Amino acid sequence: MTCIASLFHFKKVVLFLIISIIVCTTAVAQEYRYEIGGGLGLSSYMGDANQNNPFTGFHPSFEAILRKNTNFRWALKTNLLMGSVSGNTNKSGNVYPGNATAEFSRSFYELGEHIEFNFLPYSDKFAYLQTSKFSPYLMVGLGFTLASGDNTFFGINLPVGVGLKYKIKNRVNLGLEYSVKKLFKDDFDAPGKSGFNLDNPYQLNGSIMKNRDWYTTLIFSVTWDFGPNNRKCTNLE
Repeated sequence: MTCIASLFHFKKVVLFLIISIIVCTTAVAQEYRYEIGGGLGLSSYMGDANQNNPFTGFHPSFEAILRKNTNFRWALKTNLLMGSVSGNTNKSGNVYPGNATAEFSRSFYELGEHIEFNFLPYSDKFAYLQTSKFSPYLMVGLGFTLASGDNTFFGINLPVGVGLKYKIKNRVNLGLEYSVKKLFKDDFDAPGKSGFNLDNPYQLNGSIMKNRDWYTTLIFSVTWDFGPNNRKCTNLE
């Protein structure tokens, strides 16, 4: 019985040490838990009036950012973005029924929640953990898009993107992100209710991945770290 009790006690000690290591590692994973800031850049549209070129028709866009840094590798970003898009079927190379043409422009607003994965452990501290103050990253998430016009647009967007982060100095981060937002409706390029518009112009019942609109954003951002982590373990800086 003594051996069994000793073995049980040993297992509890090992389990306690493992939990302590995990807690300590998490505690020093980031010096600050949050970032807040903003960015400016460009937005463009892809759809019936631009099916092939994601790098054309750029308009200014602005973004507010709140990011929670879970650890060196993972972050959760909430964004609020305002931008505009436009399109012209005369430049699309497509022929529509009755040789109809359409031109549009509209402003839009986006609220999104994104998960980011850093390829390198991102921090300008904790060099013993081989951290880096520069890292490329991948982003995926879910958002909502609202666009102005006589025919108001509201729908879900599915964003996928790539970016670069650079901690230029203590608590200050620079970022550059390119993202593509998939919409699940076809009237993002149809702000008007009258006349020929680009809401399913061929009257085809496509799949959920076809006959739908997209928009892209390229944003340069600056964020500031805040919310120091409360370290309950030995300070290892």
